[in-house]
Amino acid sequence: METLEETELCFPQLLNSSCMKPKRPHFQTLLSYILLFSISVLTTFLNLLVIISISHFKQLHTPTNLLLLSLAVSDFLVGPLLLFQIMFIDGCWLLGDLMCSLVHFVASFIFSASVGTMVLISIDRYVAICVPLHYSTLITQNKVKICVCLCWICSVIFESLILKENLQQPGRFKSCVGECVIVINHIAGPATLVFSFIAPITVILVLYMRVFVVAVTQARAMRSHIAAVSLQRSVKVTAKKSELKAARTLGVVIVVFLLCLCPYYCVTLTGQNSSINYSKSALNTFVTNIYSLHSCLNPMIYAFFYPWFRKSVYFIVTLKILQPDSCETNMS
Repeated sequence: METLEETELCFPQLLNSSCMKPKRPHFQTLLSYILLFSISVLTTFLNLLVIISISHFKQLHTPTNLLLLSLAVSDFLVGPLLLFQIMFIDGCWLLGDLMCSLVHFVASFIFSASVGTMVLISIDRYVAICVPLHYSTLITQNKVKICVCLCWICSVIFESLILKENLQQPGRFKSCVGECVIVINHIAGPATLVFSFIAPITVILVLYMRVFVVAVTQARAMRSHIAAVSLQRSVKVTAKKSELKAARTLGVVIVVFLLCLCPYYCVTLTGQNSSINYSKSALNTFVTNIYSLHSCLNPMIYAFFYPWFRKSVYFIVTLKILQPDSCETNMS
């Protein structure tokens, strides 16, 4: 039987109250540190490029890109949060009970804002593809700014209510010093599952199924008539192609988001699992990291599909962005 001296504690000076470190191979722990740190740095850097690009170049100040900017801000904030996640690798939380609750709260409202932004992106694409004649009046920059602000404010308020007990009495659910435990009660759990997962995912899927059907119909129509159109009609066809391409690109973003989102909610917010113990549960830590991975993947998707993003990155890296009137550059 293992003696107390042989057991590695999170806080050796607290023999009777300290949590024990789970035994993991040194190579596995080191690899996890390197991988998580690399993802954190890459996530922060890539999303910073998106934020600078859309904020600086005036041509990119479109309603759709403002939604991408909101998504990039939430993804950017995920980068530093992953550094806190590194602490869970060795199974000990060293920053105290208050920081445990605050980190989870910040992560929760950032993820909620991401889900809300995805819903707004789906609505934007639905209007652009299904009712294009009314797009310019229904979707304006001011309306998008208001919707984005409301999305973030509602996310903060909602998560404050969900995590009220954990924020009021940090550490009340832990069993030993060195644990980071978040408990969601029997009312907050189903509410989070409905409003942060089921409802928004349903809206996204319904809207994008409609967008997909209309996009396929329009693509077929353009292919069948493209040889006979006039110059004026060609401009309209080009515009339609641009909207369809944007719909496909953002569709990829949403699919990746859903693939990363589903494991997290399936593990942490269903069944009997109302207690999220990052210090002991490798599964909770794993699905949280998978959830966070989409924040790193989004800028890579933009780089692959959007020429304006590749061009703006070139301007940023070569410091041409510092030149006078660079914000007026044609990014098309």
